[in-house]
Amino acid sequence: MGSKQEFNSFGCTGQNVSPQLSWQNAPIGTKSFAITVYDPDAPTGSGWWHWLVVNIPASVNQLASGQVPVGSLQTRTDYGGNVYGGACPPAGDKPHRYIHTVWALDVEQLPVDANASGALVGFMLNQHALGKARLTTFFSR
Repeated sequence: MGSKQEFNSFGCTGQNVSPQLSWQNAPIGTKSFAITVYDPDAPTGSGWWHWLVVNIPASVNQLASGQVPVGSLQTRTDYGGNVYGGACPPAGDKPHRYIHTVWALDVEQLPVDANASGALVGFMLNQHALGKARLTTFFSR
């Protein structure tokens, strides 16, 4: 990950722009997709949710950098907002892992709203997952 995907607060000086992602070969029966970005190395005891996007139409197979599809829903990250929150590990810490997951779901819409926590969204994703693909990136400062 580069400075484009780095947060711009908490001592970080990046551009805070979500990454470009694309996927293919969704499982039969996919009715929507979701994307999550999670840092299991955050010094919180529970990791850190950087991005949660649900209700992505099944016809979509890519996201441009800095964009989400019309009709999708961004839920609350651990930064407290409903937008992408970039990488910002503590200065001098080991490189953190940022797990980007694309979820293929059996429902068109998850039963969550914009205030849903990462834990609730994660629970719902696991209840409706037909499949998922992961990409792990690393960032340190």
